[in-house]
Amino acid sequence: MKKVVVTGGLGFIGSNLIEYLIGKNYFVINIDKSSYSANPYNLKHFKKKKYSFYKIDIGNKKKLYQILKKYRPIGIFNLAAETHVDRSIDDSKNFIKSNIIGVYNILEVLRKIKKEKKINIKLLHVSTDEVYGDLKSSQNASESFNYNPSSPYSASKASADQLIKAYIRTYGIKSTIVNSCNNYGPNQFPEKFIPKIIFNLLNNKSIPVYGKGNNLREWIYVKDNCEALYKIFKKGKIGENYNVGTGIRLRNIDLVKLILSIAKKNNISLRNKNKILYVKDRPGHDKRYALNSNKIKTKLGWKHKTSLKKGLSHTIEWYLKNKKFFDKISNRDFTKRLGLKI
Repeated sequence: MKKVVVTGGLGFIGSNLIEYLIGKNYFVINIDKSSYSANPYNLKHFKKKKYSFYKIDIGNKKKLYQILKKYRPIGIFNLAAETHVDRSIDDSKNFIKSNIIGVYNILEVLRKIKKEKKINIKLLHVSTDEVYGDLKSSQNASESFNYNPSSPYSASKASADQLIKAYIRTYGIKSTIVNSCNNYGPNQFPEKFIPKIIFNLLNNKSIPVYGKGNNLREWIYVKDNCEALYKIFKKGKIGENYNVGTGIRLRNIDLVKLILSIAKKNNISLRNKNKILYVKDRPGHDKRYALNSNKIKTKLGWKHKTSLKKGLSHTIEWYLKNKKFFDKISNRDFTKRLGLKI
């Protein structure tokens, strides 16, 4: 059985990816420092015959090296990251530590292992569409588009991407970078937009929308993204970037209204306090993200399978059936407004 490492596997995309990889008959080693957004509930059903967990920060080079030397995996899927833009506005220190220095540590361990001629492990690094910055209405960012990050979060991810490219060229590290659009689906921490809407619906709270809700985002169901990550890992060209997008783009206010409509159809009774509440916008809020994903479609034959309505219905249904997910995390970690300290 082939072995792979997933960093950040207690998080949203990481836990869904582990489930996908186990289904493909891989043995998965999950490395996660168990920060505020990690949730053991996400992985409670995984069988130990195909799965092992290590509570380790990717900043610990010694332990990373020991794990890779022990298991000799064929690859690493790096999803360990701080990802919430609002938190990066309040304090960017953890973003620099995890998203830049953490990636540097992974690269250094891979370089050491390669130098010792033990194994040349492939690294698939999961980045974001936010590195391309705020786009005009006529623009769709392809892989050759210039990076123009706006927040401390996106700047930290852009820095990691550039560092990886330097290690590929200088040291011959085997790596591919994936720039995915906004993911949604089961297991997502409720500080993010869609699960926060669902949480507030289920708890008779208002639905906060930044500014006037005109900011536009591109959305992908997490299971489709996991399939794309796997396809890129298997067939993607070393040293290249691959955008993963769907072309499904909505303004935030339109997304809220769609979720409310789907909730009603799923017999979720909307109560008096479930009203849209427009709140102060965050500083430097990008208005539009949009990817050109022709490369993965034409070169690797991937395309998304899940429509937005179907994906949102699955997501709402999952949270209804898994209310214990919320019990495993503290409300103070996601109910307090962040991103206003400037």
